[in-house]
Amino acid sequence: MSVTLVLGGARSGKSALAERLTRQAGPSPVYLATAEAWDDEMRARIAQHRETRAGQGWHTIEAPLALARTLAAAPPGAPVLVDCLTLWLTNLMLGEHDIETHARDLIAALDRPGDTVLVANELGLGIVPENALARRFRDAAGRLNQQVAARADHVVLVAAGLPLVLKGAPPL
Repeated sequence: MSVTLVLGGARSGKSALAERLTRQAGPSPVYLATAEAWDDEMRARIAQHRETRAGQGWHTIEAPLALARTLAAAPPGAPVLVDCLTLWLTNLMLGEHDIETHARDLIAALDRPGDTVLVANELGLGIVPENALARRFRDAAGRLNQQVAARADHVVLVAAGLPLVLKGAPPL
């Protein structure tokens, strides 16, 4: 069983690649969605994602906070897509949860009987944010991405819809 991390910027094509990799991994794919609808714009985004996946055989589970527990409870052998770690981190930070403990639990949950594909934004390529919260978030995202990448068998960076393999070679 393998773990693949798909990184990229906003609208880079990372989720489309991650969905394809997950569907290729086997039947009955599970989609662990981490987004929370904090406002009307986010509610519309979530609705669009649900509509896009409709009829494609996904079993969607909402996991805005308890990601490790939800991943560990996924059907054995089923391929699982986690989309996305960055939104999950946002939920943890806004709820003032212990990020280190949640990250450690997530890494442990990746040792499951089935392929797992995780999506995350690569945030550290831009300018230094002007406020402390944004800098703390960027730094926490970088640390989380490093931890998951260290555990992952495959890591792919997506830019302009094009995958660049950073570690391992997933079946692109």
